[in-house]
Amino acid sequence: MSADSVLIRGAEVVLTGLPGAAMRHDVARDGGDLRVRDGVIEAIGRLEPAPGERVVDASGCLVQPGWVNTHHHLFQSLLKGVPEGIDLPLVPWLSAVPVAYRRYFDHEAALRVAARVGLVELLLSGCTTVADHQYHYWPGMPFDASAAVFDEAAALGQRLVLCRGGQTKARAIDVDPPPQTAPETLDAFLAAIERDVHRFHDPAPDAMRRVVCAPTTPTWSVDPDELRPIARAARAMGIRLHSHLSETVDYVRFCREVHDCTPMDFVARREWVGPDVWFAHMVHLSPDEVLQVAETGTGIAHCPQSNFRLGSGIAPVPALLRAGATVSLAVDGAASNEAADMLSEAHACWLAHRAYGGADAIRTDDVVRIGTAGGAKVLGLDRVGTLVLGQAADLAVWSPDEARFMGLHDPAVATVASGGRPRLRALLVAGRMVVEDDTIPGLDMDRLRAQARGLVATMRSAHAARR
Repeated sequence: MSADSVLIRGAEVVLTGLPGAAMRHDVARDGGDLRVRDGVIEAIGRLEPAPGERVVDASGCLVQPGWVNTHHHLFQSLLKGVPEGIDLPLVPWLSAVPVAYRRYFDHEAALRVAARVGLVELLLSGCTTVADHQYHYWPGMPFDASAAVFDEAAALGQRLVLCRGGQTKARAIDVDPPPQTAPETLDAFLAAIERDVHRFHDPAPDAMRRVVCAPTTPTWSVDPDELRPIARAARAMGIRLHSHLSETVDYVRFCREVHDCTPMDFVARREWVGPDVWFAHMVHLSPDEVLQVAETGTGIAHCPQSNFRLGSGIAPVPALLRAGATVSLAVDGAASNEAADMLSEAHACWLAHRAYGGADAIRTDDVVRIGTAGGAKVLGLDRVGTLVLGQAADLAVWSPDEARFMGLHDPAVATVASGGRPRLRALLVAGRMVVEDDTIPGLDMDRLRAQARGLVATMRSAHAARR
């Protein structure tokens, strides 16, 4: 047996990410061991260690696929709890926080530290794949933001989908925007995406790097007549499409008043629907739009905590699931979600829909599925998101041994229902151990903490001087 073989041995619970009864592997009958070899799951059952094989003791543990986070803004990881925006709804919050503070991300070091903080927070919550909606680009910017984010993810061993954002026109909703929010031309925007595709994009079903075409919003960030050419250019490059949609009531009102249609009709008329498209939020969908989402195969990145935090509402996820839509889970940017980790998101998702739709609206297994297999489907990573033979070995070994988990009758619900963070005994990405005994090998956490604090202090001082 080769040295790159790992045996996860003696798990109490194995969640597969598969639908229905197949979610819970029958450990009592079939055994709770998983063998990982050459980056994939080779065997599940009752297994004996082989010579040279690394063994991870998973006794008492819950093993599940790594979370797949389908919408984030990593640069916002240094913008948590900004006082100017903590009590504002979306539109004024945009001006007060991410727009106003983009001026302080005018150098590569700030972006790298922010990305590292966000990726580390996600990694320690069991997240193995991150889709970063990176829209912090402007004409003549002095550093390569795409390369910086990919480098940070690679250093930590995470899969990264770069949703290359941006805008081709100044948004009317932005108040006193800094130079770092200046729009690109359409040609420059598409050329930049094409360069990133050539440099980074891997179409493989278990790719470590992907590129997506992702203008910030289809309604405000680009001219409506540009949406169809953008979609066609992206499809010609063989990449997916992503943006925000129907996040607030104001968004729906704008589409009706300005374009005389629903947001879904607005994007559908411009070729922005289909299995290669997903939108963040989709909080305010009519019943007809729910069916439209499902029938077109368009995906959703469900961001419950950010929607709660900004007072935007609750997306109709149970209705979307009943209609057969592709639903995934995401944390959104940390500036609108001060706990931008997937465990908190999963817990919020479970509680939100039960509070709104009744105790049977959603199950913990449903949340695990949309947060793993659902995310992989949205991103087109077909060999990720499930614990099945031949799939990429992206998995978390959780040890729910802290006080909050004591007395738990069904350990399978721990990562969704208990609302806390179990100890992460191991996290594997493509078979590589990226977290071990709740620690990220090679990461100087004290140094990262000091860097983050220093940058935040600099921002606060500079921002105070401007007021």
